[in-house]
Amino acid sequence: MPPSAEVSLDGYPLQLFALRSDTCTALLTDLGARLLEFHAPDRDGTPADVVLGRATLEDTFTDRHYMGSTAGRYAGRIARGRFSLDGEEFRLATNEGNNHLHGGTRGFDQHVWSARRHEDEEAVTFVRVSPHGEEGFPGELTTRVTYRLDGNVLGISMTATTDRATIVRLVHHSYWNLAGHDSGTVLDHVLQLHSSHYVVIDDELLPTGEIASVAGTPFDFRKPCTIGERNGDVANTGAGRVAAGAAGYDHSWVLDGDGMRVVGTLTDPGSGRRLELATDQRALCLYAGGYLAGYTAKGDLGHYAPFAGVTLETTAFPDDVNQPHFPSPVLRPGEVYRNEMRLTFTAE
Repeated sequence: MPPSAEVSLDGYPLQLFALRSDTCTALLTDLGARLLEFHAPDRDGTPADVVLGRATLEDTFTDRHYMGSTAGRYAGRIARGRFSLDGEEFRLATNEGNNHLHGGTRGFDQHVWSARRHEDEEAVTFVRVSPHGEEGFPGELTTRVTYRLDGNVLGISMTATTDRATIVRLVHHSYWNLAGHDSGTVLDHVLQLHSSHYVVIDDELLPTGEIASVAGTPFDFRKPCTIGERNGDVANTGAGRVAAGAAGYDHSWVLDGDGMRVVGTLTDPGSGRRLELATDQRALCLYAGGYLAGYTAKGDLGHYAPFAGVTLETTAFPDDVNQPHFPSPVLRPGEVYRNEMRLTFTAE
C-alpha cells in the first residue's frame, strides 16, 4: 500500500479509497481519479496486485505514463495540437514532440478531483470541472468517473458535459500484468480481441486515415495469441522514444459490434488469471509498455522493465477531430459523453 503520511498537491491533501469484495480489492486516489492497486486471486486463490504503479505518490505527481489514471480531456494524439471546430481554430499544448497527447502538459491525470464514497455499495465517484481554455480546449467540462467493485467485477463509468462545443475522449489508463505487477513482462500473456480491423498509423503514431483488415498482420488477435509472438514485427519509431528492441504495440483496434459487449480477454497462463473486458466504445488502444524501462515501481521491485504491463484503453479513434471520415469527438451543450467499461477477473 502507498505511504499513509499526508501528501498534498496544490494545497489539497490526497485521499485514498479502498473497495473490497469477497475476492478482490481496489485502492484508488483522487489524484487523477486513479487506480493505484487491484488485487485478484490466481487459480490457487492467492491474491496479487495486477496493476503497475509508481513508487510513491510524489512520483505519481509527475508520472508521464499515466499509470492507473483517468487520462483526458482528450486521450490519445492530436496532430500538431491543432483542430478546427465550428469555424474556429484551436491550438493545444504539444507534449509529445509536435503533437498533443492525453490532455497536454497537465492533463486530468495530474489534478486532484473531488471524491464521494458511496454509502450503499463498494463504489467511489470522482468529479472534476475543467475550466474553459485549460490546455487550449474550449468549454467548461464537468467530468464524473465512478469505480464500482462487485465481487470479481470492476466497473468504470465516465461521463462528461460541457457549456460550449468542445472535443472529449477519456480513457482509463491502467497497465495490467496478471502475473503480478512485479513479475516481469506481459509478452507471454495471451490476448484475444473481437476486432477485424485496426487504425493504420505513421512513425509519429498518428493515423494515416486508413482503416485496414487485421488479416495477415501482427494485429490479428481474433484467435488467442501471446502479445510477444508478433510484437517485434510492429514497425514504428515510437514517436521519437526508444525501447529495447522493437517498441511494439501502441495502436488502436476497431472493435466489432456496438453497444455494451465483451470485446476481448487477457490471460496469464502461469497464474491462470483471466481478465474479460466489456465496453460500449468503438475502439481499443492497446499499448504493450515498450517505453517503461527504468521508471520507479511500487513495492520492492525498484524499477520496471520494458513491456512490464499492457493497457486496455477503451476509446474512439486517434486524432478523430482531424479525420473527417472518422466518427466525431465533438460534444455540445445538452449532450452527455459516456464511456463504460467492465472488467471481470477469473482464474482457470
